[in-house]
Amino acid sequence: MSRLVWCRLPVLGKAVLLFVGIGFAVQILGVIFNKKSPALERAGPPLPVSGDAPTSCSPRTQVMFLKTHKTASSTLLNMLYRFGDARNLSFALPVGYQLGYPRPFHARYVKGYRNCSGQTFSIMCNHMRFYQPEVQKIMPRDTFYFSILRDPASLAESAYSYYKNSCPAFQGSRAIDDFIADPWRYYLPRLPNSHYARNLMWFDFGLEGHGGEFSLPLARTGVATVERSFHLLLLAEHFDESLVLLRHALCWTLDDVVSFPLNSRSGEAKARLSPDQLRRLREWNALDWFLYSSFNQTFWERVEAFGRDRMARELEELRERRRELQGLCLSQGGIPVEGRKIRDRELQPFQYGQAKIMGYMLHPGLDASTRETCLRMVIPELQYKDLLDAKQFPKRDTGGRGAGGEQQGLAHPGTGREVGTDTQETMGKGEADSERNATLTGLAR
Repeated sequence: MSRLVWCRLPVLGKAVLLFVGIGFAVQILGVIFNKKSPALERAGPPLPVSGDAPTSCSPRTQVMFLKTHKTASSTLLNMLYRFGDARNLSFALPVGYQLGYPRPFHARYVKGYRNCSGQTFSIMCNHMRFYQPEVQKIMPRDTFYFSILRDPASLAESAYSYYKNSCPAFQGSRAIDDFIADPWRYYLPRLPNSHYARNLMWFDFGLEGHGGEFSLPLARTGVATVERSFHLLLLAEHFDESLVLLRHALCWTLDDVVSFPLNSRSGEAKARLSPDQLRRLREWNALDWFLYSSFNQTFWERVEAFGRDRMARELEELRERRRELQGLCLSQGGIPVEGRKIRDRELQPFQYGQAKIMGYMLHPGLDASTRETCLRMVIPELQYKDLLDAKQFPKRDTGGRGAGGEQQGLAHPGTGREVGTDTQETMGKGEADSERNATLTGLAR
């Protein structure tokens, strides 16, 4: 306001303006001094600790899941796919099957993302190397972040089986026993794909130093970084307890989280390790072991807060519902079968490495509605991703074909989807080719 205008105001008018200005200043100061940190703004409601069901909250629909390798994460991916698919939520989908992995995540790896558009998505859950500043460009501020961990000894055994033909450290050794006996003989950290051989979870979380020696300051810094970024860390060894905690944290229904184990390996493909070999693998993956041990402690603290008796009741409800759905949906007594024995292309899991990836066969003669429900619980992740891609990015004038030229429905990954216009708009050609060829990622437990 100019000095001339101020001077011409009556005394009463000046007083009113003065009081308004003081009130506005007080409000501004209140916002400044009471403003929450971004982490607190993102955290949402606390984990419920009472009541038989999460009835006092609203379902969370903004979810980011860091899909770590060899941790039963494919089962969680299917759960998120089903939840978002049923509600027509938007997915931050990759151009291929991963979000730029193993490069640190960048927003341009998301199909359909336009820089500076302000566009956000509801669910992000495909493989990436976590880099939160770029994730926050994609996901809303109130997003719920979670991931899953596994004992690094059993994870390493699984990784060896799956990446035997692509990881240099595993290629150079005759068998896992040789690698465990002297990993430094085979491990060259600078070679491509070497990260699969050491501290793989540490790498997936985007933490530095995964290929070097353990130090306590480095380990503590990494754990603190993960703790600041994620609201909940699940444990593969206690998967059902994890589902119960996750269900209440997200305020979802029982059927939203009940799942069948997906992309598991056949029992004959799993090596039996001695206690000494398990110890050696934990020492070799010392950063992963520190990460796992730290969040193992906080996991059981959450279980205690939730209530042991209540957890026992809800575990039985979860397992009973899973048994009901197995009887309804699955043939072969609900037991997984080798992928080569599944004749339905929609249900054939992707095979890679030495592992034999298992899948499911549905009961014949299911009515259309029941078959649709059951089908979505057992669709391998590559086929389900193609289905969501075609739904979210429909193509016109394709003669009944979906996104990327695939037949509408559950496209088989072996068809080799071509890189199209959407790819070129979000990634360079070299990155797009690399992304498309990266289907050899960890898709099995």
